[in-house]
Amino acid sequence: MKIEAGQMAVVTGGASGIGRALARQLSAQGVHVAMCDLSAEGLESSRKDCLAGAPTGTRVSTFVADVSQEAALQAFREATLAEHGVTAIHLLFNNAGIGGGGSFLRATRAEWERTFGICWQGVYLGCRTFLPLLVAADQGHLVNVSSVNGFWASLGSGVSHTAYSAAKFAVKGFTEALVTDLRLHAPHVGCSVVMPGHIGTSIALNTGQVLGHGSALEMGAASVAAARERMVRMGAPVADAPDEVIRKLLHQRAIEFRDNAPTTAEQAAGIILDGVREGRWRILVGEDAHRLDAMVRNDPEAAYTPEFAEAWRDGRKPLV
Repeated sequence: MKIEAGQMAVVTGGASGIGRALARQLSAQGVHVAMCDLSAEGLESSRKDCLAGAPTGTRVSTFVADVSQEAALQAFREATLAEHGVTAIHLLFNNAGIGGGGSFLRATRAEWERTFGICWQGVYLGCRTFLPLLVAADQGHLVNVSSVNGFWASLGSGVSHTAYSAAKFAVKGFTEALVTDLRLHAPHVGCSVVMPGHIGTSIALNTGQVLGHGSALEMGAASVAAARERMVRMGAPVADAPDEVIRKLLHQRAIEFRDNAPTTAEQAAGIILDGVREGRWRILVGEDAHRLDAMVRNDPEAAYTPEFAEAWRDGRKPLV
């Protein structure tokens, strides 16, 4: 699909990370952008960034919406149609996501379902709400953001990772099924599933706010205890560390996750948009994503063993 000035794009999760980078790169090409997120402040910052680099006349709008709520997305749709004066869109990026809900057995049901709701329900409802507007255009492309955790449901053998992984597997399978569905019933609309590896975003910093825990520095005693247990299980010498030390360690790790990633959000957005232009339905983002994909495909039976996780962490080749 060609990405051209004058087209209309919708981006969820536009206040930061990949969503913000997508909005910035699209608007720089003269594509009109409507984006939503939970953070009004982040959205306004993104909007200013977009307009600063966009050709004159490019429209950029924002809307505060929780993508797990259908009514909120429907309100976002109506606001987009009214503000931009359009009846169709050309690009849809279901990108919003958070972490959390690691253990099905230990995490609270509310946290688990909140994580799953945003990461899966947000994609499903985004398609229900906006896909008809893609079909109404002369050409369109749908992009659903999954993860490497959409084909490897793990962060390593010492960490539970159920809600996020379940959601990202659902996004991957749903989008793959849409390849045929769209080809049969709306052949002018393409779709892609995106599976990023480690991207430099603030997801680790923002998740606690969305889940109601506050930042890592504000984490409650029960959450700190669970984090300490997890860190000890992974070999960290923090069994007797005060709660405040655990909070600071978690906060620093979240910062390092953002700042020390092998792929930046801008690079990720560029890879995604190139994939759309090339009509690829499967877009891996980052060399780490390509390596992990090869490892899982090479020896799927070993994928959840400690040896596999160690080989992945150390950057070694597939096990067999």
